[in-house]
Amino acid sequence: MTGSSTDHMLKVTWSSSTGWGVPEIVPYAPLPLDPAATVLHYANECFEGMKAYRSKSTGKIRIFRPNLNAKRLNMSADRIALPSFDNDEFIALMRAYVAVEERWLAWSGNATFTVGDDNDFLYLRPMIIGTTPRLGLARPNDAMFLIIASKLPSWHSRPLRLLASSPAETVRAWPGGFGYAKVGANYGPTLQYQTHAASLGYDQVLWLFDAERRYVTEAGGANFFVVWRTDDAAVEFVTAPLELGTVLDGVTRRSVIELVRERMPDIRVTERQFSVDEIAAAVDSHRIIEAFACGTAYFIAPVAGINISGQEIPIPLKVEGKSGEYARTIRRWLEEIMYGETDHAWGVTVN
Repeated sequence: MTGSSTDHMLKVTWSSSTGWGVPEIVPYAPLPLDPAATVLHYANECFEGMKAYRSKSTGKIRIFRPNLNAKRLNMSADRIALPSFDNDEFIALMRAYVAVEERWLAWSGNATFTVGDDNDFLYLRPMIIGTTPRLGLARPNDAMFLIIASKLPSWHSRPLRLLASSPAETVRAWPGGFGYAKVGANYGPTLQYQTHAASLGYDQVLWLFDAERRYVTEAGGANFFVVWRTDDAAVEFVTAPLELGTVLDGVTRRSVIELVRERMPDIRVTERQFSVDEIAAAVDSHRIIEAFACGTAYFIAPVAGINISGQEIPIPLKVEGKSGEYARTIRRWLEEIMYGETDHAWGVTVN
């Protein structure tokens, strides 16, 4: 993702002796860091990805389920020995910061809302980093909480083509590891294989685990869903489980599951380990309906095909050849909540 940073950043420092200090919203600028800061040597850093939206009907700024981002940031911080941050304070600071940067979200006063438009948003990146200047492996005594924002283009691109990884050669996450935490060490090591996939014309890597069973985990840095018909002809949404710690507890993932269970009661939602071989078998038996990746950046991105061990497996795209019907419906529901067209507790207004 590329984009221009906004005018300001929010920062607040922490020390083990005094706790969190007073937050400041200051002009965006480089950080003064000691070259021995633990973030540079021991990867003591975690972050979140969020978006701010302007309601097309009221002009008010909204953020989506920030309580979940707050909880996940603390979970990630705990995994890498960084201090926790109060959830309510996180939301209050996020609202204050977005209110300062709201000029980056234009509003024409047009109440027309069309799903699939290039809807405006501001990408928000809260983070915690270890700043103790020490060359020695130990819990940091100093840290900093930051919020920055960037204006990114809308991700209304073509459907994704995925290259399934070879778990005998490379693994993104494993039980007992940190695949469930949003830390930099969860992403940097994937870039080499992602570059390889891009050189072959693929958009993302479909990460597999277990060389023999080839279980599906994530698509790039996004959660992954398959929709198919089961042997008893039921429609089923399937995604990897959280219990093993190999996938991120994505806010969009959780929202998809909850909306489908609430608004599509006839559809089965299953969180379990499943393999790419099951996907290939569902395609061969014409039981596959669609597949999509979901996350803050990609949002709801349909998948058009997967390369599994050199074989191209096509995935149906039923809506104008660009999406599946379920992915399109869920995307519309989420956008209506995010942009304030539907009154829902998940949409938090910034005053």
